[in-house]
Amino acid sequence: MEIIVADQSHEKFATIICETIEESAKIRGTGIAKRTPEYIISKIQSGHAVIAVENDKFAGFCYIEAWSHGKYVANSGLIVHPDFRNLGLAKQIKRVIFDHCRKMYPEAKVFGITTGLAVMKINYELGYRPVTFSELTDDPTFWNGCKTCKNFDVLTRTDRKMCLCTGMLYDPVEKEMLKKANNPDSEIKTDEIKERKPFNMKVLQRLKKIKQALFLKKK
Repeated sequence: MEIIVADQSHEKFATIICETIEESAKIRGTGIAKRTPEYIISKIQSGHAVIAVENDKFAGFCYIEAWSHGKYVANSGLIVHPDFRNLGLAKQIKRVIFDHCRKMYPEAKVFGITTGLAVMKINYELGYRPVTFSELTDDPTFWNGCKTCKNFDVLTRTDRKMCLCTGMLYDPVEKEMLKKANNPDSEIKTDEIKERKPFNMKVLQRLKKIKQALFLKKK
């Protein structure tokens, strides 16, 4: 198994990548912004995607999107083919795309919105923290991408303040402050940095159920 930055030789997998993303969303019963093969190919051609392959068989994929003139970036479309699930591959792909993303956009805030608890846990281990939508990009192009999600009406009903997804953010400036704060000679006060609490899967599961009860009932 190799996980590498995707190139022209991987464009042939664009259709199966889209089909796998859509099928996965149907199985989970969650909303998801649909992708087209043309869009996936554009990400591959621009060097904004990583792919996992084994013996020339598609195993997993993820790509980078940039918003607000590169001030915010997102690692999107994470998917693992059913034949390669339960092997920890999603976590490996997230690590590779995260590192690639940080090299391409070292000063950008890395964010994501997801309903998947497993993805939330992986993001947290990479240094993300749960945030309100107000801390994410205000680029309308990003939010317009949610229009194909079946839960888009929830986003519009709340004036884009919340949805069934949870927002998560990695702020490189915040991480640098934390690093300096851990230095005994630092003048930065620890209360100037947002407290990082242990990841609690049960709390997020409860929050997800509350959101579903609240918003889907109104729908």
